[in-house]
Amino acid sequence: MKTWNKRTKAVHAGIRRSQYNEVSEAIYLTQGFVYDTAEDAEARFIQAGEDEFIYARYGNPTVAMFEDRIAALEGAEEGFATASGMAAVNGALTAMLRAGDHVVSARALFGSCLYILEEVLTRFGVNVTFVDGTDLAQWEAAIRPDTKAVFFESVSNPTLEVIDIAAVSTMAHAVGATVIVDNVFATPVFSDAIAQGADVVVYSATKHIDGQGRALGGVILGTKEFIRGTVEPYMKHTGGSMSPFTAWMMLKGLETIDLRVRAQAASAQVLADGLAADGVLSNVIYPGLPSHPQAALALAQMGVGGTVLSIDAGTQAAAFKLLNALDIWTISNNLGDAKSIATHPATTTHQRLPDETKIRLGITPGLIRLSVGLEDAGDLLADLRAAIATL
Repeated sequence: MKTWNKRTKAVHAGIRRSQYNEVSEAIYLTQGFVYDTAEDAEARFIQAGEDEFIYARYGNPTVAMFEDRIAALEGAEEGFATASGMAAVNGALTAMLRAGDHVVSARALFGSCLYILEEVLTRFGVNVTFVDGTDLAQWEAAIRPDTKAVFFESVSNPTLEVIDIAAVSTMAHAVGATVIVDNVFATPVFSDAIAQGADVVVYSATKHIDGQGRALGGVILGTKEFIRGTVEPYMKHTGGSMSPFTAWMMLKGLETIDLRVRAQAASAQVLADGLAADGVLSNVIYPGLPSHPQAALALAQMGVGGTVLSIDAGTQAAAFKLLNALDIWTISNNLGDAKSIATHPATTTHQRLPDETKIRLGITPGLIRLSVGLEDAGDLLADLRAAIATL
């Protein structure tokens, strides 16, 4: 399997067939498992075997198939599937940190990620230093000999800053720090984060992995030692595991993720090129545009600009007018869906942030995040242009 390409791994990796040799992966809807004898139960609780299960909060055959498949796709040794993307972020950080530990994080993060770092971890005595993620000098100055972990989104939400994974990882590893990367915007298809130096990769499976707006889910990926020795004990006792039915949906999502995400990224490039050429909007942000500050880095790390772009209508009133004039685009707060979604971050996903923080992060009142779906790119561009014309 190691020689397979990602598209093949996304269809076949991790399959566990029952005695019936089913084609589609089986859903094991059970919370517990039966033992032949009391001695067998005792032995499994002492040390479960490679393909033995105890309780669905600890592990489940369907969930294990999803974990194995996404780990193979990412190039990780192991994975632990979680109830949501934020459960993955929280689990990856909280499982390894203690009071007095030091974390360096990029400042440009999804609102809930910021909450975990600013409110949750600091409440329990973890010291957090925030930096401009694109400024390597700030990373170098902030990382200390006692730094335990660094955390960043490889492509930030929603301003699409691209962080140099290899450079930050080199600095972190020099002091023995663990590199944790939230890789949602890169997707497992375009990601080489582990090969580029990341120790731990987290995904919100709710986004591109499901890809059809059906279920919440997440996954933490890393070495066997980190996943089984650090993450699993924390997650199985705190209850953040994925349900078997959700895992089955995510397995089905992985079968088509390569086709979907490549089509979405190609359409995103068409939209970005078209809107930038129009020159009507004050700002068109897309890592695949030559005007993007980290365009070369984005192409080196992912090979494409991704499935998301952001535009600036100038004011909140203009942004709302544009959003309300859209016909094909759906106003919602998800991304990575088959349906194209438009989001106003300042009043939704990043609403809780103080105004000065929003401005510092580039989340202006007119900013609109556009997650490109599977519709025809020409139709999507025409819809945007018609909405822009109403301003």
